[in-house]
Order: sequence, then structure tokens, then C-alpha cells
Amino acid sequence: MMTDLPATGVRTFEAETWTVDRLLQLKEMSGRTISLCFPCRDEAATIGALVTTARRNLLDGSGVIDELIVLDDRSADGTGVVAADAGARVVAMEEIHALHGPGNGKGNVLWASLLATTGDIVVWCDGDVTSFTHHWVERLVGPLLADPSVTLVKAMYERPTHLGGGGRTTELVARPLLSLYAPALAGLNQPLSGEFAGARWALEAIPFVEGWGVEIAMLLDLASQFGAHTIGQVDLGVRHHRHRSLEALSVQAAEVMATALARVAPAQPLPDRTLRHADGSLVPLNLAERPPVNSLR
Repeated sequence: MMTDLPATGVRTFEAETWTVDRLLQLKEMSGRTISLCFPCRDEAATIGALVTTARRNLLDGSGVIDELIVLDDRSADGTGVVAADAGARVVAMEEIHALHGPGNGKGNVLWASLLATTGDIVVWCDGDVTSFTHHWVERLVGPLLADPSVTLVKAMYERPTHLGGGGRTTELVARPLLSLYAPALAGLNQPLSGEFAGARWALEAIPFVEGWGVEIAMLLDLASQFGAHTIGQVDLGVRHHRHRSLEALSVQAAEVMATALARVAPAQPLPDRTLRHADGSLVPLNLAERPPVNSLR
């Protein structure tokens, strides 16, 4: 079921292990439920196909998942309408903000989706992917169903270079930081992947960074509290998605770096929370955090 890696490091699970029959057997034995969430902002062009595929194959079809949610982060292009027409339950970010105060950023959406879902296992998939298959969800949840000690399973995949490649922030920022400061996590192929699944009991015990640093903070916090060996990865094949400009990635990279350093070197607080571009323009970094969900209850 997994390759032989050091007990102190992350685990790599075999994708072929998780047939539908095996997953349903594990669900029945454990009594655990599964929520699939697509966090979205202005993804009307892609979200309909994602929801249709997930609902047909995972909810109405096999019953692998119990809940299908689209968390709509104030879209202006009708994303919520498209998602609802395709069969998702759409939760507007304003509903969460009305109860818990405003926030902003990718991590804020992930945190909100914990509040909007009910499953014992929560699966997230980005709303802009065009190569999604229902097998992604099956492969991500399998290790969590089979081993109650697993807290998080990240996706690993190929991003074809002739279609723009990807992973620039991963290779130039995230993985070098993990290698230097958290070597037990250095085996993760895609630490910032938008496709991953986690155990609610563990996710609700950690804070969520609101901005782009959410994934690396999640890894460091889960490893700190429960051990790097509770984190795994599984191969999902090939991933196609929308690519960001280098200028946009510079903000993402700065937030990932600042978030990681705040955790690995807390005695040396950041002197500033602003990214200064060469042209003199300033961009404030979103390093705010939402509290652990279990502290709200």
C-alpha cells in the first residue's frame, strides 16, 4: 500500500490500490463520511464540468462521497449559478463571513469550506483544472480511510512543459524551504498542490493562513502536532490548469516564504509584511490567520 520510506518522513501511497469496492468497504467499516469541495472564484468556464463529473461518478454513481460543495468566493462571472445547475450545493463566502467576520485569500476559502462541510474526510480540488477525473478523489481518500492515523494526503502529478508546465513557486521556494528547515517533508513532490484530502479531526486542530501560505503552513503545523509520518502523497497522473504570470507568482512566493519562516524561525519575526517590486510599487502580504475550527466550538 505504500513505499518504504523513513518512519520520520512522508509516505507515498500506491494509486492502484483504491478500487471503488475497496473504498466502499473501508467506508462501511469505519463509518466515516467524505465531503468534496471545489473552492472557486470566477471559475464559470470550468466548474460545471468538474461538478458534473464528480456528481455522476462519485455521488450519484458509486457513493464514494457523501457531499459535494462549491465554496464560491464572491465570483462575478456566475460561477455559483453554473455550479448549482451542475448539481453542487453552493455556499457563498458571504455566509461564512456573516458568522465569523471577513477574510481574504485562498486559505480563507479553505478554512471556510471546513465550516461549510460535514464529512469526516474533506477533499479539495481547484476549480480551474481541466484534466480532473473522479479517480483523483478515490486515490486521495483511500489512505485516510485505510489508516486513521493519516492526517493529510497531497497530490503528486506531472504538469506537461509543452502546455506551460507549472510548479515554479514549488520548485524555487517551497521545496527548498522544506529541504532546509523541515527535511522530513522534503519528500513531498507537490507540497503546494491544490488537490488534497485531510482528516477533519486534524484539520480542525490547526490555524489556517488566509493567503497563499496556507498549504505550507498546513504541512508544517500538521507535522509539528502529529508527525511528518502522518502526511502522505499519491500520484494523480497529469494535471492541466490555468497558469499565473511571474508578477502574480512573486506575491505567492513571498507569502509562502514569509509563512514558512514565521513557523521555522519564530524568534526572528519578519521586519515587514510588504513585497517591494523593482519599480517601487508595494504589495501588502496576506499573512493573517484564521483560528483552529475546533476553537470556535
